[in-house]
Amino acid sequence: MSSNSSPTKTVAESSPAATVTNSSSQSEQDPDIGENGPTANGPSPSNNLEMDERCRVTHAMDDLLVVKTVGDVQICQYADERQMPAIMSLMSKDLSEPYSIYTYRYFICQWPHLTFLAICDGYYVGAIVCKLDQHSHCVNRGYIAMLTVDKAYRRQRVGTSLVCVALESMCSRQCDEVVLETEVTNENALRLYERLGFCRDKRLVRYYLNDVDALRLKLWLT
Repeated sequence: MSSNSSPTKTVAESSPAATVTNSSSQSEQDPDIGENGPTANGPSPSNNLEMDERCRVTHAMDDLLVVKTVGDVQICQYADERQMPAIMSLMSKDLSEPYSIYTYRYFICQWPHLTFLAICDGYYVGAIVCKLDQHSHCVNRGYIAMLTVDKAYRRQRVGTSLVCVALESMCSRQCDEVVLETEVTNENALRLYERLGFCRDKRLVRYYLNDVDALRLKLWLT
């Protein structure tokens, strides 16, 4: 996810439909998804994981809108405030800069339909938070603000699936382009997003609080 504290900053040459279809190929595995995308290799899943209790699913599954299934993992749309602690817990494990609850609410309360969570064995194991608003010249711009997958569930296409369902939701709302930022040193993240059709648009010098540069990536949908 993007390592900045401002809510207005954050997460192509193929068509939107082709992007989503190609990204779901089972022949390619996700890199490990952490802060604004992939990070270092994580462990394999284990039935003995000690998950954060804030990530326990408290809703009945019948009350959640499941939009995609990836193996044993189900991707569902954000339902209500009861899921906020899980999202914050998942994201805080990978953030290099702390976000307050107001930053989360800025995105999630205004664009709840662009927040998705991954569920497995009764716990939330991944999440993506996005927004969609009008940019300059009447362009509808989507923005991937946060993306993370628990280390034990990486390399299973959970991160790719979260991005894909978010892109599909933005496409259905006449989105023209999608942007995000990631560290220039995060090669796994760059590979993931470029495989989905994103292109390198701009280098942002000393973008993060740790003085690391960022690359802005962009996906054109129209």
